[in-house]
Amino acid sequence: MNTKVNLAGIELKNPVMTASGTFGSGEEYSEMFDLGYLGAVVTKGVANVAWPGNPTPRIAETYGGMLNAIGLQNPGMEVFAQRDIPFLKKYDTKIIVNVCGKTTEDYLAVVERLSEEPVDMLEINISCPNVKEGGIAFGQDPKAVEAITREVKKYAKQPVIMKLSPNVTDIGVMAKAAEAGGADVISLINTLTGMKIDINRRTFAVANKTGGLSGPAIKPIAVRMVYQAANAVKIPVIGMGGIMDADDAIEFILAGATAVSVGTVNFRNPYAAEEVVKGIEAYMERYGVKDIKELIGAVR
Repeated sequence: MNTKVNLAGIELKNPVMTASGTFGSGEEYSEMFDLGYLGAVVTKGVANVAWPGNPTPRIAETYGGMLNAIGLQNPGMEVFAQRDIPFLKKYDTKIIVNVCGKTTEDYLAVVERLSEEPVDMLEINISCPNVKEGGIAFGQDPKAVEAITREVKKYAKQPVIMKLSPNVTDIGVMAKAAEAGGADVISLINTLTGMKIDINRRTFAVANKTGGLSGPAIKPIAVRMVYQAANAVKIPVIGMGGIMDADDAIEFILAGATAVSVGTVNFRNPYAAEEVVKGIEAYMERYGVKDIKELIGAVR
């Protein structure tokens, strides 16, 4: 049984990775299971300088999921390079660094710095607001998606994954824009913008007013968007959004995802990513699937 998948020349032992922002850099979870069991670990977003994030409260539970408005709090690329990369190098897994920024220059500073580091791929989070364009997220304008992808590719030594926002009218257009800019892979979906109001305190449940909705409530939207994106481009797609178990992961793979990211469920079940790997293997055995590539995009 072959569970290996290829993302732009990087071979993963299986298609399961973690979703950025839900796994830190893996240190806490390494106490639960061997990170080497995963195809890749995707780190929390890393910026060129330390970001304090948004004011608290920053998380709220919702039906079938959660809202978060963490604001990409992170210690900056120097601390990350000195502390987190050496830790992850101890494990037999691929390292994918999620990169965030407020301007194109911010992204390029991190990408250039990471070109010297032993990491396998870069995932560019373009849901960050483009400050110079009045706070509109890069990922909501196809011209901006293509432009920032092209700039990042000029500086990146590793293959580039562009992480797409679902808060758009046509995900296929955004996927094509990333491909046109030279993206090696795309990943989707990032969180959907949502809101919750505390009726007893008569105020917003998170201080930021709005937050990113994740968890099983968004999965049907995510599967639909992954299907549309996979059919719009020729580059590989990483699918995510509400994966709770192996059945959910297989759904994304059948829709066209070459790999999947396990996110919010990690907070509820720290063994989830490992269980998804085992569950995919059990599914393949049950249905006599010899190579996982037989499943990728099998539903048309």
